[in-house]
Amino acid sequence: MIDRSSGTAGLGDPAGGALDLVSDMLMGMRLVGIDYRRIELAPPFGLRFGQEEGRAQFHFIARGPVFLRRPAGGLDAMQTGDAVLLPRGGLHDLLSAPDLPCRDVRSCAVQPICDSVGDITAPEGCPSTRALIFSGSMEFDLGSMSPLVSLMPEQMFVGTLLARYPEILPMLEAMERETRGDRAGFAGILARLADVVSAFIVRAWVECGCGDANGWVAALRDPRLGRVIAALHRDPGRDWTVAELAAQMGASRSVFAERFLAVTGMTPVRYLTDLRMRLAAQWISRDRVPIDIAAHRLGYGSQAAFSRAFKRITGHAPGAMRAARGETKLG
Repeated sequence: MIDRSSGTAGLGDPAGGALDLVSDMLMGMRLVGIDYRRIELAPPFGLRFGQEEGRAQFHFIARGPVFLRRPAGGLDAMQTGDAVLLPRGGLHDLLSAPDLPCRDVRSCAVQPICDSVGDITAPEGCPSTRALIFSGSMEFDLGSMSPLVSLMPEQMFVGTLLARYPEILPMLEAMERETRGDRAGFAGILARLADVVSAFIVRAWVECGCGDANGWVAALRDPRLGRVIAALHRDPGRDWTVAELAAQMGASRSVFAERFLAVTGMTPVRYLTDLRMRLAAQWISRDRVPIDIAAHRLGYGSQAAFSRAFKRITGHAPGAMRAARGETKLG
């Protein structure tokens, strides 16, 4: 097995108060699969995934081996029972052997099994020699905790979690049985299991201290600065002043502002504005919240003031979010 230290292994000890803070704010995490494929192919084959920007990708190997060629290069061998989550997606390949050419998985003929699940099967070869894969393309929504996604590893292997979280093994075994079989409702069950396993991987990464992630997570690991971040996330609509935030940290305004900028890379005012606009984009596009209600929730005295701030930060008017759901992304 190829070393997977770039995944979730070696994440270190939990980060104490930062762990509690992140876990608390992850209560609203949504990771929902929107496009699944059951794939059964005889070698040689090479498939390319990740063309859909802004989507996470999940792969489970029910019969291997299969090689994963990462978005940034490098190769990982995945055996039967292995699963991986790529939280930021990105172009990557699944191959029966290294260095094979790949074709876009979307060019393969798909036979619908049920809503959102399709089957890709080639009749060539003995069934026992065919690779069997269950893949899912997912919308990954962490709400106000969206900065976490950019700090996650490129790929997160479930195998690195089994020693610490043995309770995940029955889920993987159930996925293998359902993928290999043809029982009534198997596709829907697989889709839900893929969602649960993916969410479990994310939670385990957080519980292990978010790995060696720095920057924004470093602010959460700072006990005093972490209190400020928590206050902003829990009440983004409050009319916060620098003096109030400094009091949360227990420091002078100048010391607080300097520390906040050094750790997060932005001023407290810019951080709060970005947080508000990220939440607004999700509420308006995903939850269909009226613009005036979103503006009120986020502390704006008028819809016009909110709309100006929204367009300044996102480059789009808030009304455009409904017609272009999912196309506006904030860094």
